[in-house]
Amino acid sequence: MPLLYHRAMSDARLEQFKQMAAEFPDAPMAHFSLGKAYLEQRKYAEAAQALESAVRLDPQYAAAMVSLGDAYIGAGETTKAREVLTRARDTALAQSHGSLAEEIDERLSGLE
Repeated sequence: MPLLYHRAMSDARLEQFKQMAAEFPDAPMAHFSLGKAYLEQRKYAEAAQALESAVRLDPQYAAAMVSLGDAYIGAGETTKAREVLTRARDTALAQSHGSLAEEIDERLSGLE
């Protein structure tokens, strides 16, 4: 059963994450959370911007790179998606996260 989109709840969460990113501009998790909230709403350009901030602040943040890849895919930017997902896969493997690397491989195969 697909998850239902609850606009009021999602909008409130989005505002909460916007405030968190504003209050803690140097916290990768704040930007990651904001990016994920934008992804939920299919606002891919906004998601990419927030997730780019998270990755810039923590270049080893594999989960943020995966979500950034998802934002690029949603925005139709497959070249950027392929680049960031490849980097995410390398990072996941370097961090011994084999299951995440497999998940990334599935995304990459869907781009070909």
